[in-house]
Amino acid sequence: MTMVQALGLYNYWVVVFLMMTGFYIVIARRNLIKSILGLNIFQTSVFLLYISMGKIDGATAPIVPPDIAAAAAHHGDHHSDHHGHGEHAGHGVVDHGVDHGVDGATEIAHEAAHSATGYVAMTGIDAENIVYSNPLPSVLMLTAIVVGIATTALALALIVRVREDYGTVEEDEILQINQEEWAAGRERAAKKKKASPGVSAR
Repeated sequence: MTMVQALGLYNYWVVVFLMMTGFYIVIARRNLIKSILGLNIFQTSVFLLYISMGKIDGATAPIVPPDIAAAAAHHGDHHSDHHGHGEHAGHGVVDHGVDHGVDGATEIAHEAAHSATGYVAMTGIDAENIVYSNPLPSVLMLTAIVVGIATTALALALIVRVREDYGTVEEDEILQINQEEWAAGRERAAKKKKASPGVSAR
């Protein structure tokens, strides 16, 4: 891989940088809020990775060109009209339906060709050779963003509750408080056991 090719993949380098930064913050910082921040940075790198995988060079958004969409709607209206005329024809439903079907197919083909020609003239892109980017990664990441916001809100709410109970959000201090409370509880239990008289065996 040449230097130019490596620089052309700058989005993946950004993904690696953000991923390692978030991972370092999570494992190196003992502050609960900073840990949540690191997780969000790591999550952002995953979003960028999947979105980059769905992007295709020279491709466009997966949206049908306006001319082709209008032609398709026009075809649907004509098809409905022909179908309605066939129903009102009484005994000639089958024959007229076939005739209208053939005429409708021919008209659709002509209008589609005309629409494609107009789109080519307007944009310089052949409608049959349009390349679309994959929308699935973007859709999945949109859902992941919503879930990430919800989990972050829940984590921050838990941190607020921890702060109210322990008076700190530093993990080391919380562990120290727990150890002191555990040691004090053992000491109280030992004193209580010594103070209570033993039960003699019969």
